[in-house]
Amino acid sequence: MTARFKPFILNGQLNAPPSKSMAHRYLIGSALCKKKCVFKGIDYSEDILATIDCLKSLGVKIVTNSDSIEVDSKKFMTVEKAELFCRESGSTLRFLIPLALCLNKSVTFYGSERLISRPLGVYEELCKDKGFTFKKDKNSVTVCGTLESGNYKIRGDISSQFISGLIFAFVYLNKPSVIEVIPPFESKSYTDLTVLALRSFGADVTFKDKNTIIINPSQLKPFCCRIEGDYSNAAFIEAFNHIGSKIEIGNLNADSLQGDRIYKDYFKKIDNGTPTLDISNCPDLAPVLIALASLKNGAHLMGTDRLKIKESDRGQAMHEELCKLGGGLIFGDNEIIVPKQNLKNNGIIIDGHNDHRIVMGMSLILSVTGGELQGTEAVKKSYPQYFDNIKSLGAKVELI
Repeated sequence: MTARFKPFILNGQLNAPPSKSMAHRYLIGSALCKKKCVFKGIDYSEDILATIDCLKSLGVKIVTNSDSIEVDSKKFMTVEKAELFCRESGSTLRFLIPLALCLNKSVTFYGSERLISRPLGVYEELCKDKGFTFKKDKNSVTVCGTLESGNYKIRGDISSQFISGLIFAFVYLNKPSVIEVIPPFESKSYTDLTVLALRSFGADVTFKDKNTIIINPSQLKPFCCRIEGDYSNAAFIEAFNHIGSKIEIGNLNADSLQGDRIYKDYFKKIDNGTPTLDISNCPDLAPVLIALASLKNGAHLMGTDRLKIKESDRGQAMHEELCKLGGGLIFGDNEIIVPKQNLKNNGIIIDGHNDHRIVMGMSLILSVTGGELQGTEAVKKSYPQYFDNIKSLGAKVELI
Protein backbone atom coordinates (compact mmCIF):
# COMPACT_ATOMS: atom_id res chain seq x y z
CA MET A 1 0.00 0.00 0.00
CA THR A 2 1.22 3.50 -0.85
CA ALA A 3 0.54 6.79 0.95
CA ARG A 4 0.52 10.11 -0.87
CA PHE A 5 1.44 13.03 1.40
CA LYS A 6 0.79 16.71 1.05
CA PRO A 7 2.42 19.00 3.65
CA PHE A 8 0.33 19.34 6.82
CA ILE A 9 0.29 20.14 10.52
CA LEU A 10 -1.84 18.29 13.04
CA ASN A 11 -4.19 19.51 15.74
CA GLY A 12 -6.29 17.72 18.33
CA GLN A 13 -6.24 15.07 21.03
CA LEU A 14 -5.19 11.45 20.78
CA ASN A 15 -4.65 8.57 23.17
CA ALA A 16 -1.40 6.66 22.82
CA PRO A 17 -1.97 3.07 21.69
CA PRO A 18 -1.56 0.31 24.31
CA SER A 19 1.98 -0.78 25.05
CA LYS A 20 3.00 -3.71 22.88
CA SER A 21 5.86 -4.46 25.27
CA MET A 22 3.56 -4.76 28.28
CA ALA A 23 0.90 -6.71 26.37
CA HIS A 24 3.45 -9.39 25.37
CA ARG A 25 4.58 -9.73 28.98
CA TYR A 26 1.13 -9.80 30.54
CA LEU A 27 -0.07 -12.42 28.06
CA ILE A 28 2.87 -14.69 28.83
CA GLY A 29 2.52 -14.00 32.56
CA SER A 30 -1.15 -14.99 32.39
CA ALA A 31 -0.14 -18.23 30.69
CA LEU A 32 2.38 -18.96 33.44
CA CYS A 33 -0.13 -18.42 36.24
CA LYS A 34 -2.45 -21.13 34.81
CA LYS A 35 -5.55 -19.23 35.86
CA LYS A 36 -8.09 -17.00 34.14
CA CYS A 37 -7.02 -13.41 33.47
CA VAL A 38 -8.60 -10.51 31.58
CA PHE A 39 -6.78 -7.56 30.03
CA LYS A 40 -8.37 -4.46 28.60
CA GLY A 41 -7.03 -1.99 26.05
CA ILE A 42 -5.29 -4.62 23.93
CA ASP A 43 -4.24 -3.44 20.46
CA TYR A 44 -4.24 -6.35 18.01
CA SER A 45 -1.05 -5.53 16.15
CA GLU A 46 0.69 -8.24 14.14
CA ASP A 47 3.23 -8.79 16.92
CA ILE A 48 0.57 -9.25 19.60
CA LEU A 49 -1.41 -11.56 17.33
CA ALA A 50 1.77 -13.63 16.94
CA THR A 51 2.11 -14.06 20.70
CA ILE A 52 -1.60 -14.91 20.99
CA ASP A 53 -1.32 -17.55 18.26
CA CYS A 54 1.80 -19.08 19.81
CA LEU A 55 0.28 -19.28 23.28
CA LYS A 56 -2.77 -21.01 21.78
CA SER A 57 -0.40 -23.52 20.18
CA LEU A 58 1.00 -24.19 23.66
CA GLY A 59 -2.45 -25.01 25.04
CA VAL A 60 -3.75 -21.62 26.21
CA LYS A 61 -7.40 -20.79 25.54
CA ILE A 62 -7.72 -17.15 24.45
CA VAL A 63 -10.88 -15.23 23.58
CA THR A 64 -10.40 -11.86 21.90
CA ASN A 65 -12.94 -9.05 22.11
CA SER A 66 -12.85 -5.57 20.63
CA ASP A 67 -11.26 -3.98 23.71
CA SER A 68 -10.35 -6.90 25.93
CA ILE A 69 -8.83 -10.34 25.92
CA GLU A 70 -9.67 -13.33 28.14
CA VAL A 71 -6.92 -15.86 28.90
CA ASP A 72 -7.53 -19.32 30.36
CA SER A 73 -4.21 -21.10 30.77
CA LYS A 74 -5.08 -24.22 32.76
CA LYS A 75 -3.77 -26.40 29.89
CA PHE A 76 -0.63 -24.36 29.17
CA MET A 77 2.34 -26.54 28.17
CA THR A 78 0.24 -29.73 27.94
CA VAL A 79 0.31 -30.08 24.14
CA GLU A 80 1.65 -33.18 22.41
CA LYS A 81 3.03 -31.29 19.41
CA ALA A 82 3.79 -27.61 19.00
CA GLU A 83 4.27 -25.53 15.88
CA LEU A 84 4.47 -21.83 16.68
CA PHE A 85 3.97 -19.15 14.02
CA CYS A 86 5.76 -15.96 15.05
CA ARG A 87 5.07 -13.88 11.92
CA GLU A 88 7.75 -11.17 12.20
CA SER A 89 7.76 -10.75 15.98
CA GLY A 90 11.22 -10.93 17.48
CA SER A 91 9.75 -10.57 20.97
CA THR A 92 7.48 -13.58 20.48
CA LEU A 93 10.28 -15.76 19.18
CA ARG A 94 12.86 -14.85 21.81
CA PHE A 95 10.42 -14.86 24.71
CA LEU A 96 9.08 -18.35 23.94
CA ILE A 97 12.13 -20.38 22.89
CA PRO A 98 13.23 -21.01 26.52
CA LEU A 99 9.68 -22.11 27.44
CA ALA A 100 9.74 -24.50 24.47
CA LEU A 101 12.97 -25.92 25.90
CA CYS A 102 11.05 -26.90 29.05
CA LEU A 103 8.80 -29.30 27.13
CA ASN A 104 11.34 -32.02 26.28
CA LYS A 105 9.60 -32.17 22.89
CA SER A 106 10.51 -30.93 19.47
CA VAL A 107 9.03 -27.45 18.93
CA THR A 108 9.29 -25.57 15.65
CA PHE A 109 9.00 -21.79 15.40
CA TYR A 110 8.10 -20.36 12.00
CA GLY A 111 8.60 -16.80 10.86
CA SER A 112 9.68 -14.52 8.04
CA GLU A 113 13.17 -14.92 6.62
CA ARG A 114 14.15 -11.56 8.14
CA LEU A 115 12.93 -12.66 11.58
CA ILE A 116 14.80 -15.96 11.55
CA SER A 117 17.97 -14.21 10.37
CA ARG A 118 17.98 -11.94 13.43
CA PRO A 119 20.43 -12.96 16.18
CA LEU A 120 19.58 -16.10 18.13
CA GLY A 121 23.12 -17.02 19.06
CA VAL A 122 22.53 -16.79 22.81
CA TYR A 123 20.01 -19.62 22.63
CA GLU A 124 22.03 -21.55 20.07
CA GLU A 125 25.04 -21.53 22.42
CA LEU A 126 22.88 -22.52 25.37
CA CYS A 127 21.50 -25.48 23.42
CA LYS A 128 24.98 -26.50 22.33
CA ASP A 129 26.28 -26.36 25.91
CA LYS A 130 23.33 -28.42 27.23
CA GLY A 131 23.22 -30.93 24.39
CA PHE A 132 19.81 -29.70 23.21
CA THR A 133 18.58 -29.59 19.62
CA PHE A 134 18.80 -26.22 17.89
CA LYS A 135 18.21 -26.34 14.15
CA LYS A 136 17.68 -23.23 12.05
CA ASP A 137 16.82 -22.84 8.38
CA LYS A 138 15.54 -19.95 6.28
CA ASN A 139 12.05 -19.75 7.76
CA SER A 140 12.09 -21.81 10.96
CA VAL A 141 13.89 -22.72 14.17
CA THR A 142 13.43 -26.12 15.80
CA VAL A 143 14.45 -26.73 19.41
CA CYS A 144 14.20 -29.68 21.77
CA GLY A 145 15.53 -30.04 25.27
CA THR A 146 14.83 -30.14 28.99
CA LEU A 147 15.87 -26.81 30.44
CA GLU A 148 16.66 -26.91 34.14
CA SER A 149 16.78 -24.21 36.78
CA GLY A 150 20.17 -23.06 37.94
CA ASN A 151 22.79 -20.36 37.51
CA TYR A 152 23.19 -18.88 34.04
CA LYS A 153 25.38 -16.19 32.52
CA ILE A 154 24.12 -14.26 29.52
CA ARG A 155 25.46 -11.36 27.50
CA GLY A 156 23.63 -8.09 27.98
CA ASP A 157 24.73 -6.33 24.80
CA ILE A 158 22.73 -8.25 22.18
CA SER A 159 19.06 -8.11 23.19
CA SER A 160 17.32 -7.97 26.54
CA GLN A 161 14.69 -10.28 25.02
CA PHE A 162 16.98 -13.26 25.66
CA ILE A 163 17.12 -12.35 29.35
CA SER A 164 13.35 -11.96 29.55
CA GLY A 165 12.87 -15.28 27.78
CA LEU A 166 14.95 -17.09 30.39
CA ILE A 167 13.12 -15.33 33.22
CA PHE A 168 9.79 -16.58 31.85
CA ALA A 169 11.13 -20.12 31.67
CA PHE A 170 12.57 -20.11 35.18
CA VAL A 171 9.31 -18.77 36.62
CA TYR A 172 7.55 -21.67 34.89
CA LEU A 173 10.05 -24.21 36.27
CA ASN A 174 9.40 -22.76 39.76
CA LYS A 175 12.79 -23.58 41.23
CA PRO A 176 15.56 -21.22 42.35
CA SER A 177 17.54 -19.71 39.48
CA VAL A 178 20.03 -16.92 38.97
CA ILE A 179 20.75 -14.98 35.78
CA GLU A 180 24.01 -13.05 35.74
CA VAL A 181 24.03 -10.48 32.97
CA ILE A 182 27.46 -9.84 31.48
CA PRO A 183 27.84 -6.05 31.06
CA PRO A 184 27.06 -3.85 29.31
CA PHE A 185 23.41 -4.43 30.17
CA GLU A 186 21.71 -2.62 27.29
CA SER A 187 17.95 -2.01 27.16
CA LYS A 188 17.72 -2.97 30.84
CA SER A 189 14.44 -1.06 31.04
CA TYR A 190 12.80 -3.82 28.99
CA THR A 191 13.96 -6.41 31.53
CA ASP A 192 12.53 -4.15 34.23
CA LEU A 193 9.18 -4.35 32.41
CA THR A 194 9.38 -8.16 32.45
CA VAL A 195 10.07 -8.21 36.18
CA LEU A 196 7.25 -5.72 36.81
CA ALA A 197 4.76 -7.76 34.78
CA LEU A 198 5.66 -11.06 36.45
CA ARG A 199 5.56 -9.60 39.94
CA SER A 200 1.99 -8.51 39.17
CA PHE A 201 1.17 -12.24 39.08
CA GLY A 202 3.01 -12.86 42.35
CA ALA A 203 6.29 -14.11 40.88
CA ASP A 204 9.30 -13.74 43.17
CA VAL A 205 11.70 -12.11 40.70
CA THR A 206 14.16 -9.50 41.96
CA PHE A 207 17.44 -7.80 41.12
CA LYS A 208 20.16 -8.71 43.61
CA ASP A 209 22.24 -5.99 42.00
CA LYS A 210 22.09 -4.19 38.67
CA ASN A 211 23.39 -7.24 36.75
CA THR A 212 22.05 -10.19 38.78
CA ILE A 213 18.47 -11.44 38.64
CA ILE A 214 17.11 -13.86 41.24
CA ILE A 215 14.09 -16.07 40.45
CA ASN A 216 12.62 -17.92 43.43
CA PRO A 217 9.73 -20.40 43.60
CA SER A 218 6.38 -18.67 43.98
CA GLN A 219 2.65 -19.27 43.92
CA LEU A 220 1.29 -17.31 40.97
CA LYS A 221 -2.11 -15.64 41.10
CA PRO A 222 -4.44 -14.23 38.45
CA PHE A 223 -3.99 -10.60 37.46
CA CYS A 224 -6.21 -8.30 35.40
CA CYS A 225 -5.54 -4.76 34.21
CA ARG A 226 -5.82 -2.22 31.41
CA ILE A 227 -2.64 -2.08 29.33
CA GLU A 228 -0.81 1.23 29.74
CA GLY A 229 -0.04 3.46 26.77
CA ASP A 230 2.99 2.89 24.58
CA TYR A 231 5.78 5.46 24.73
CA SER A 232 7.55 3.98 21.70
CA ASN A 233 4.65 4.65 19.36
CA ALA A 234 3.62 7.87 21.13
CA ALA A 235 7.03 9.28 20.19
CA PHE A 236 6.17 9.08 16.50
CA ILE A 237 3.02 11.14 17.15
CA GLU A 238 4.50 13.66 19.56
CA ALA A 239 7.36 14.37 17.13
CA PHE A 240 4.83 16.30 15.02
CA ASN A 241 4.53 18.79 17.91
CA HIS A 242 8.18 19.70 17.39
CA ILE A 243 7.61 20.76 13.79
CA GLY A 244 4.54 22.90 14.31
CA SER A 245 1.63 20.62 15.24
CA LYS A 246 -0.42 20.86 18.43
CA ILE A 247 -1.46 17.43 19.68
CA GLU A 248 -2.41 16.44 23.21
CA ILE A 249 -1.49 12.80 23.85
CA GLY A 250 -3.27 10.87 26.59
CA ASN A 251 -3.04 7.34 28.02
CA LEU A 252 0.61 7.66 29.02
CA ASN A 253 1.61 6.59 32.53
CA ALA A 254 3.92 9.26 33.94
CA ASP A 255 5.46 6.64 36.27
CA SER A 256 5.99 4.03 33.55
CA LEU A 257 9.21 2.00 33.48
CA GLN A 258 9.24 2.08 29.67
CA GLY A 259 12.71 3.20 28.62
CA ASP A 260 11.41 4.92 25.50
CA ARG A 261 9.81 7.63 27.64
CA ILE A 262 13.19 9.34 27.32
CA TYR A 263 12.05 10.58 23.93
CA LYS A 264 10.60 13.67 25.64
CA ASP A 265 14.06 14.73 26.84
CA TYR A 266 15.72 13.82 23.55
CA PHE A 267 13.20 15.81 21.49
CA LYS A 268 13.87 18.91 23.63
CA LYS A 269 17.60 18.52 23.06
CA ILE A 270 17.05 18.27 19.30
CA ASP A 271 14.94 21.44 19.47
CA ASN A 272 17.75 23.31 21.20
CA GLY A 273 20.77 22.38 19.06
CA THR A 274 22.73 19.46 17.67
CA PRO A 275 22.87 17.03 20.58
CA THR A 276 24.76 13.82 21.19
CA LEU A 277 22.21 11.16 22.17
CA ASP A 278 22.90 7.65 23.47
CA ILE A 279 20.26 5.27 22.05
CA SER A 280 21.77 1.99 23.31
CA ASN A 281 18.84 1.67 25.73
CA CYS A 282 16.17 2.97 23.34
CA PRO A 283 17.04 1.72 19.83
CA ASP A 284 13.39 1.75 18.70
CA LEU A 285 13.48 5.55 18.86
CA ALA A 286 16.24 5.80 16.25
CA PRO A 287 14.02 6.37 13.17
CA VAL A 288 11.99 9.16 14.78
CA LEU A 289 15.10 10.79 16.26
CA ILE A 290 16.80 10.68 12.87
CA ALA A 291 13.69 12.06 11.17
CA LEU A 292 13.24 14.92 13.63
CA ALA A 293 16.94 15.80 13.67
CA SER A 294 16.93 15.82 9.86
CA LEU A 295 14.22 18.49 9.95
CA LYS A 296 16.07 20.47 12.63
CA ASN A 297 19.81 21.04 13.13
CA GLY A 298 20.99 17.44 13.11
CA ALA A 299 22.19 15.15 15.90
CA HIS A 300 24.91 12.68 16.83
CA LEU A 301 23.53 9.25 17.81
CA MET A 302 25.67 6.88 19.85
CA GLY A 303 25.07 3.16 20.49
CA THR A 304 23.64 2.47 17.04
CA ASP A 305 25.06 -0.97 16.22
CA ARG A 306 21.87 -2.80 17.17
CA LEU A 307 19.92 -0.92 14.51
CA LYS A 308 21.38 -3.35 11.98
CA ILE A 309 19.45 -6.29 13.45
CA LYS A 310 15.97 -4.84 13.67
CA GLU A 311 13.14 -5.38 11.17
CA SER A 312 15.46 -3.63 8.72
CA ASP A 313 18.94 -2.20 9.02
CA ARG A 314 17.34 0.96 10.33
CA GLY A 315 20.29 3.30 10.03
CA GLN A 316 20.96 2.26 6.44
CA ALA A 317 17.24 2.32 5.60
CA MET A 318 16.84 5.89 6.85
CA HIS A 319 19.99 6.90 4.97
CA GLU A 320 18.72 5.48 1.68
CA GLU A 321 15.39 7.28 1.97
CA LEU A 322 16.90 10.57 3.09
CA CYS A 323 19.20 10.43 0.06
CA LYS A 324 16.11 10.43 -2.16
CA LEU A 325 15.17 13.75 -0.57
CA GLY A 326 18.62 15.27 -0.96
CA GLY A 327 19.97 14.33 2.46
CA GLY A 328 21.71 11.38 4.07
CA LEU A 329 23.53 10.12 7.14
CA ILE A 330 27.17 9.66 8.12
CA PHE A 331 28.14 6.34 9.73
CA GLY A 332 30.91 5.69 12.21
CA ASP A 333 31.84 2.98 14.71
CA ASN A 334 28.61 2.42 16.68
CA GLU A 335 27.48 5.93 15.82
CA ILE A 336 25.42 7.82 13.24
CA ILE A 337 25.74 11.53 12.49
CA VAL A 338 22.59 13.26 11.25
CA PRO A 339 23.72 16.43 9.45
CA LYS A 340 21.59 19.54 9.10
CA GLN A 341 19.74 18.96 5.86
CA ASN A 342 17.60 20.72 3.28
CA LEU A 343 15.15 18.00 2.32
CA LYS A 344 12.96 18.33 -0.77
CA ASN A 345 10.46 16.17 -2.60
CA ASN A 346 12.26 15.07 -5.75
CA GLY A 347 9.42 12.92 -7.03
CA ILE A 348 11.14 9.68 -5.98
CA ILE A 349 8.95 7.17 -4.13
CA ILE A 350 10.09 6.55 -0.55
CA ASP A 351 10.33 2.91 0.59
CA GLY A 352 9.20 1.75 4.03
CA HIS A 353 11.62 -1.24 4.02
CA ASN A 354 8.87 -3.46 5.49
CA ASP A 355 9.63 -1.77 8.83
CA HIS A 356 6.88 -0.11 10.85
CA ARG A 357 9.22 2.39 12.46
CA ILE A 358 10.79 3.42 9.15
CA VAL A 359 7.29 4.04 7.77
CA MET A 360 6.34 6.22 10.74
CA GLY A 361 9.68 8.04 10.80
CA MET A 362 9.53 8.90 7.12
CA SER A 363 5.90 9.98 7.53
CA LEU A 364 7.13 12.78 9.79
CA ILE A 365 9.48 14.01 7.08
CA LEU A 366 6.92 13.69 4.29
CA SER A 367 4.49 15.80 6.32
CA VAL A 368 6.92 18.63 5.55
CA THR A 369 8.18 17.77 2.06
CA GLY A 370 5.21 15.89 0.62
CA GLY A 371 5.73 12.79 -1.51
CA GLU A 372 4.84 9.11 -1.78
CA LEU A 373 5.67 6.34 0.66
CA GLN A 374 5.25 2.69 -0.28
CA GLY A 375 4.96 -0.30 2.05
CA THR A 376 2.82 1.53 4.58
CA GLU A 377 1.08 -1.71 5.62
CA ALA A 378 4.15 -2.38 7.80
CA VAL A 379 2.56 -0.28 10.56
CA LYS A 380 0.26 -3.24 11.28
CA LYS A 381 3.20 -4.80 13.10
CA SER A 382 2.92 -2.43 16.07
CA TYR A 383 0.44 0.41 15.39
CA PRO A 384 -2.36 -0.64 13.00
CA GLN A 385 -4.30 2.60 13.56
CA TYR A 386 -1.37 4.92 12.83
CA PHE A 387 -2.65 6.39 9.57
CA ASP A 388 -6.25 6.53 10.78
CA ASN A 389 -5.03 8.39 13.87
CA ILE A 390 -2.97 11.03 12.08
CA LYS A 391 -5.72 11.53 9.47
CA SER A 392 -8.19 12.16 12.30
CA LEU A 393 -5.86 14.98 13.40
CA GLY A 394 -5.76 16.55 9.97
CA ALA A 395 -3.06 14.69 8.06
CA LYS A 396 -3.28 15.15 4.30
CA VAL A 397 -2.57 11.54 3.41
CA GLU A 398 -4.21 9.44 0.72
CA LEU A 399 -3.78 5.66 0.98
CA ILE A 400 -3.84 3.92 -2.40
